[in-house]
Order: sequence, then C-alpha cells, then structure tokens
Amino acid sequence: MALLPLKKLSPTPGAQVIDAWLEQLAHELGREDADRNVICRKTLCEIEYPAYAANWDTAVSDESLPLGTRASLMALDPRNVTLEPEYYADCDQPRFQGVKPLLWLWYSFDRTTLGGQNVDVGVRLRRILAPYIFKRCGENFKAFQHVEFSFGYNMDVGDDVVIHRHVLLDDRGGIVLGNKVSISDYANIYSHTHSIVDQRDVTNALTRIDEGVRITYHATVLAGVHVGCDAMVGAMAVATKDVRPHHVNVGIPAKSVRVKPNAPTDHNECLPTARQRSTGGGGRA
Repeated sequence: MALLPLKKLSPTPGAQVIDAWLEQLAHELGREDADRNVICRKTLCEIEYPAYAANWDTAVSDESLPLGTRASLMALDPRNVTLEPEYYADCDQPRFQGVKPLLWLWYSFDRTTLGGQNVDVGVRLRRILAPYIFKRCGENFKAFQHVEFSFGYNMDVGDDVVIHRHVLLDDRGGIVLGNKVSISDYANIYSHTHSIVDQRDVTNALTRIDEGVRITYHATVLAGVHVGCDAMVGAMAVATKDVRPHHVNVGIPAKSVRVKPNAPTDHNECLPTARQRSTGGGGRA
C-alpha cells in the first residue's frame, strides 16, 4: 500500500487579497472592544451583498427594497437569527451569545461563493474562529466545510486535529478530542441522550476521543463513550460503549474485530508521543 502524503500547493493568483482579508478579520476579533455581532454582519455583507456593506443600517429600513432582500440583509446579523441550541433549557445563554456570532459566521461562510469548496480559505478562517468558540483549541486545527456544533463552547480540542466535511460535534455535554484525532466525513459525535420514556428527560455525558483516534466515514459515537488512544471506529459503525486503545471497532453496535499491528504489548497502554516524551508526560491525551 502506497504512502500518499498531502501535496503542498503554490499560492493562488489572488493569495495576497485573501491573506489581507484574513489578517483584517483576525485583527478585528482580537480587539478588546470587538463587537462580534457587528464583525459577523460586516464580514458576511461584504461577501454576499457588497453593494450594501457601507450602508447596511439604511438598507434594512429601506421600504423601496424587496422584503426578501431586507430580510436576507437582516439575517446577516446574528442577533436577527435563532440557532437550535438557544431553545435548549441547559444552554448557558451568556456563554452561547458570546460564541453565536462566530458560529453563524462559520456556518454562513460555507454557503457563500468565497466559502463553498474553497479548502485553503475555509480552513484558515475556521482556524481563526475556533479559539474564540472552543473551550480550548490546540495548534494546527483543521476543519473542512459544513462542520457543526451544539454549543461550541464545550469543545476541548488538542493539537493537529482534523475534522472532515459534514461532521456533527454535539458538545452539549462536552467533547474532548485528543491530539491527532481524525474525524471523517459525515461522522457524528454526541454528548447528550434522551430518555426513551420522556424526550424531555436529557442526560449530558462527556464524550472523550483520545490521542490518535480515527472516527471513519459515517460513523457515530454516542454520549459518554470513551474511545481509547490510537483506536478506530469503522465506517458506518455506532460506538455505544467504550473502545479500548488500539482496537478497531466496527458494526452496529460497534465491537472489536482486531487490534492494530502497531499496538504495544499491553494493548490497554498508550505509547507517549514525542511531545509527551519531551515534557515527561505520557498516557492518554
């Protein structure tokens, strides 16, 4: 089997414009007096309705414009939209209102011409937003388009984490992603569950995905599951119980079918990474 590392591409012809735009956004978000709602609205308006970017306030009140245009312009401001988590009784509203503008910018950008399938720009934009949304965001975070969260603020993300397209990260009860975790397209990670008797009876449970884990295509990890280091949850699998380190679990419900050939003698142990060795640490991420 061939090793196929990712290619390093040359800058696009418009790279300088993109660089300047992202630097401007990062600068605005880093200001102590940053108004995230205004930053979100301004950013989206420049992309989708540039003719109204300088006079948004006037345009939304302009009765000569079609109602649909005015409604669309209003929706660029996150204060004029509602997101599903706002209806949840356990949503910490002050915390959520702090991240809501950034989530709205994240989601909306993916549906613009500038966003869409634009990998480089999208990854860099999300890398700017993530530290302001998550509880913790490590180095080299990489998320592709159409990744969604519940609250966002209950995400604890390590270094070199990669999240592929159309992934749902339900962090309602908290999600911890260790270093070098990879989550493939259309996977779902949950951290809350409902009673089979009364849907209003909700249990939140921290879900842990340890270092080096791969959650593969269309797989699901249910609330409270702990996936041990270097383990794998196979395509279409549903992990209803903990996955042991270095094990490959497949099926519904997911069960272990093999141990990775690179596993240490004691399969329940996790080999320390180079970073952990240099700092004297070890064990799980």
